[in-house]
Amino acid sequence: MSRVVITGMGAVTPVGNDTDSFLNNIFAGKIGIAPITKFDASETGITVAAEVKDFDVQKRVGKKAARRMDLFSQYAVDSAVAAVEQAGINADNTDSYDLGVIYGSGIGGLTTIQNQVIKMYTKGPERVSPMFVPTSIVNMAAGNIAMRFKAKNICTAIVTACSSGTNAIGEAYRQIKENRAQVMLTGGAEASVNEIGIAGFAALTALSKESDPARASLPFDQERSGFVMGEGAATLVLESWEHAQKRGAKILGEIVGYGSTCDAYHITAPDPSGEGAARAMQQAIAEAGIEPAQVGYINAHGTATHANDAGEAKAINLVFGADSSVKVSSTKSMTGHLLGAAGAIEAVITAAALEKQELPPNVGLTQQDPDCQVQLVRADHGEPAQVEYAISNSLGFGGHNAVLAFKKWSE
Repeated sequence: MSRVVITGMGAVTPVGNDTDSFLNNIFAGKIGIAPITKFDASETGITVAAEVKDFDVQKRVGKKAARRMDLFSQYAVDSAVAAVEQAGINADNTDSYDLGVIYGSGIGGLTTIQNQVIKMYTKGPERVSPMFVPTSIVNMAAGNIAMRFKAKNICTAIVTACSSGTNAIGEAYRQIKENRAQVMLTGGAEASVNEIGIAGFAALTALSKESDPARASLPFDQERSGFVMGEGAATLVLESWEHAQKRGAKILGEIVGYGSTCDAYHITAPDPSGEGAARAMQQAIAEAGIEPAQVGYINAHGTATHANDAGEAKAINLVFGADSSVKVSSTKSMTGHLLGAAGAIEAVITAAALEKQELPPNVGLTQQDPDCQVQLVRADHGEPAQVEYAISNSLGFGGHNAVLAFKKWSE
């Protein structure tokens, strides 16, 4: 069994299009939610989203390559290039057959699907693009990343709704831990801020109708009213400790556990007992070889829907105890909910929290819901802390629960 370390991280998010600016803004409590600019959303009743701003596709993806990708793949490749550059992975120090990709997305190329269906109905089937299928299918984030870096080990896609990014990272972790690969590029991407994405989730009554960006996403608050759609991607370079050590890589953190369970309860609602989410946390903590009391921080799924936050708080209490001092925050208060990419950007945040010894805030909280009795990070900016272990939760439609356990790096 190999230790699994993080040597690179890249991010394209509503609060920054590179890892440094993303993390600086997160720990400063900056909100990336704003009025929707991509289309006229007035008929949906939804006015705000967490859009990626000023994305430069030429910077890392390239204009020619981008023409053969949906936006979710562009975000994925951009973040992967940044992560690989930070890690210093190249053909000289990493064999193609030791390099793999496991990547997540909840929906994939939704903008492409929307636009091509409209074209078929308005202009006829002959006008549908020959690139429709290879740009819209969910596995193409993984495929495009593998082609960019000549990754010839496992290359696969994970689709578990809002748990996709976390499941992808967990499965990549297992590939290295069990010596099936030496380096894995992993994470999640989503680009669903479009007409059908907003309309679909609005029809589910899952989205907040709040027009004030500062009050739109309020995880664990008594006045929370639903989640805010976000978009973007994050990629982590995971590596066996031996491989990283051999090439003298800088290590940013360590993944030490992974849990994955199913509620088997409802297509959209979480099990209100919290039992499934609790088991996923327990699995990750057990694999890390630690006790719950050693976990100092939880990056909660915390979507700001009533059912999710209450159920997750109950699950946390089942694992840690109602009187636990473990600190909790949902960074969706700043980024909105990136669906299949949420767990990926939150993995970056959680690893950074351990490296920085600073906890990201649960922004916007004014009155904590009595049904959500957890110890929230209440500051409007990062809170200093001494933390060795942290976990990150993702809970998806269909009852998918995924949890990663992280350790502050030390040899």
